[in-house]
Amino acid sequence: VLSFIIFICYIASLAASFMMAPLLEFLLALFLFFAYASKLNEKFKGAHWPLADFLRCVTAAIIYFAISIAALSKYSDGASKAAGVFGFAATIVFAIDFYVTFNDLVTFLKQGSSDSPEGRKTEGGYSSLLCD
Repeated sequence: VLSFIIFICYIASLAASFMMAPLLEFLLALFLFFAYASKLNEKFKGAHWPLADFLRCVTAAIIYFAISIAALSKYSDGASKAAGVFGFAATIVFAIDFYVTFNDLVTFLKQGSSDSPEGRKTEGGYSSLLCD
């Protein structure tokens, strides 16, 4: 929702050249939302869904921070300032989502490594799965 609001603010401002970044982030977030809602992550196990969400959060936080600084420093109209302020709020929201998603990604990668033979080793040797 915040990406869509920022997109609308950039359309109405003199900084319309920045409108593509919020639009792409909004569409990417919408795609991942529907992918998780329709259980595509369970159907397509080969795709690394937590990694895709993690990369979306990282890039969104960096891009919103950069274009917010540019919009606030270069343009003086009200819509550009509103887009810049909302962009900083989006940076904080995506940074929080980055932290939560990072924890999910670590859990996902630990599950993936336990499926490999190296992940089945224990401190005292191989687990009972390999000994049977």
